[in-house]
Amino acid sequence: MVFSSAGKKKLAAQAFLFSINVIVLALAARVNQFQDFFYVADLFPLGLSIATLVLLVFLLSADLGYDNAYTGRAHVEVGIFGVLSLCWLSFSAFSTSRWQHIPFKCDSIPADSPDERTWCKDVQVLKGFVWIEFLTCLIITLSTFRYASNQHSRGHKHIWKMPLSRYRPGLSDSTDAGMGRNSEFLQYGRFD
Repeated sequence: MVFSSAGKKKLAAQAFLFSINVIVLALAARVNQFQDFFYVADLFPLGLSIATLVLLVFLLSADLGYDNAYTGRAHVEVGIFGVLSLCWLSFSAFSTSRWQHIPFKCDSIPADSPDERTWCKDVQVLKGFVWIEFLTCLIITLSTFRYASNQHSRGHKHIWKMPLSRYRPGLSDSTDAGMGRNSEFLQYGRFD
């Protein structure tokens, strides 16, 4: 399994998103545990971080396990991370607006309530990390789209036919870079 330089950067970005997502999941679990999983504003980051974690594990395992994983192609990744960006934007905005009544300075909570102070600090950290996760998804989406469209405009149209982790600009388009479909129906010609 040899990864291209673009593939290594892509996998590093997804590993960074994975680590941010684990932090959000842990913080959201702590915040929800204190509130007994009652408030919707606290449940959104928890549910979305679980969904993001499952999706990232699936994407990474498919990309690492298969040489021609369809989920690793540029147009699929732009779509997946674009939808994740929109979900994180909307849910983070909702949760942040619902958390506006929590004091920003958690030390203003009386000292005889240490559990409430800890919860307040956890919510403030969670509030920051949900926005970091949104920005990470957005940056992955925009940089993947920019790189793929830039390569396409340079004449490397095979970027859409293979996973980004194995994409190299020097591969020829005529051989389909060894990643094409070897279907018996292709012998009848194309349906362009």
